[in-house]
Amino acid sequence: MSHTAPSLPAAPAGPPRSRWIALAVLSAATLMTILDGSIVTVAMPTIQRDLGFSPTGLSWTVNAYLIAFGGLLLLAGRLGDLIGRKTMFLAGNAVFTAASLLAGAATGPGLLIAARFLQGVGSAMAAAVVLGILVTLFPGARERAKAIGIFSFTGAAGASIGQVLGGVLTDALSWHWIFFVNLPIGLATIALAIWTLPGERGAGLAAGADVIGAVLVTSGLMLGIYTVVKIEQYGWLAAHTLGLGALSLALLAGFVIRQATARTPLMPLRVFRSRNVSGANLVQILTLSAMFAFQILVALYMQKVLGYGALDTGLAMLPAAVAIGAVSLFVSARLNTRFGERPVLLAGLALLLGAMGWLTRVPVNADYVTDLLPVMLLIAGGGLVLPALTTLGMSGAKADDAGLASGLFNTTQQVGMAVGVAVLSTLAASHTEQLLAAGQSQAAALTGGYQVAFAIAAALLVAAFIVALLVLRQPRPDTAARDTARLSPAA
Repeated sequence: MSHTAPSLPAAPAGPPRSRWIALAVLSAATLMTILDGSIVTVAMPTIQRDLGFSPTGLSWTVNAYLIAFGGLLLLAGRLGDLIGRKTMFLAGNAVFTAASLLAGAATGPGLLIAARFLQGVGSAMAAAVVLGILVTLFPGARERAKAIGIFSFTGAAGASIGQVLGGVLTDALSWHWIFFVNLPIGLATIALAIWTLPGERGAGLAAGADVIGAVLVTSGLMLGIYTVVKIEQYGWLAAHTLGLGALSLALLAGFVIRQATARTPLMPLRVFRSRNVSGANLVQILTLSAMFAFQILVALYMQKVLGYGALDTGLAMLPAAVAIGAVSLFVSARLNTRFGERPVLLAGLALLLGAMGWLTRVPVNADYVTDLLPVMLLIAGGGLVLPALTTLGMSGAKADDAGLASGLFNTTQQVGMAVGVAVLSTLAASHTEQLLAAGQSQAAALTGGYQVAFAIAAALLVAAFIVALLVLRQPRPDTAARDTARLSPAA
């Protein structure tokens, strides 16, 4: 496919109303993906009791999903470019919905873990191409900014909603329903996607079916994420961590070498020539390493130090989801259109940094209104960060690479979350043990450990701010128009 001259944007699929329905479909699929990563955490004690999980085996109800999801995103994104993004999206939702039925009907640990792995496979297939589809649906800058704001809300608020929904479903019905609830949503998503999403032909498997590269990157990512999520169990310097970590890095290095020499690479390295693509992915890793760990650690602090129950914890974090949603839906698009994504991103990072700084002083006997509610409101900065970062991260992608750029962006998202939780949780636990050994109470030691983790999260956000300031560039209107033309489906 030649791109020597920019083509005019193709007409969006269907009338304007159907495009917004298509956005709802994409957002619903993304919300299911995000929810499934967090909804299980609240139900884990009940699942352990009913299915007879061991304490170490129980963690695989989360890890199996995370490894499959994070490990397959890049491959799924490229396959979406080759066989068609709509085809990949539909197939992914079908796999996810079927796996949800299997997970809800599970009668033993092995079946549930296998179903969770399949859910991760389906989520990767669908999520990897969502952004590539979205940017073809909304070629206008103002509409695209609004659409990305709505879409980003589902990702930013989904995890908090998942904790609340998980508590409600588990208490009111049973843990099985945290999976069964996906069935009607999944089937409706598939039916509406067939009608509303634009049909397109991919470049064909011959244009980029790099089997060796696929094996290298998928095995390297899966092994790397597995190593990270097991750090808390084995420790940083254990032979398990160092050996598997080195093997993962070797596989990923082999993948990079393969992409530089292969005739039809899975991930053409040209995608990294764009400052915005490379910079936005780095900013995302740093930001989500801080913010996903914040979500987990604040929940643990509320339960282990303040004595909140699972449902109370979810409700206490609900203001953060509401604040992020309000900013994403009603504020971010207007600010991005008026001031540009880069300044809005920097402002959002500053708000998140304020939230982490506030948490570094959180006391043992915290008052929710004065000590935690301000944090939940400052987290609204996430509603500015994610839409702006998404737009900047996709701004340098060409039509042939839109699925790849989408898969890459989602991959760095998952890697950032996995690394952040593993690193900050491990450091918090280590400092807690030191304080306990020094004679502090359990509550004081836990609080001290969480304060250290929040301070490190703040440092990660400072690094993200510096990268965004020095690397990212605001796309010029004429450049954005050319990018839109390249990303629009062929007429």
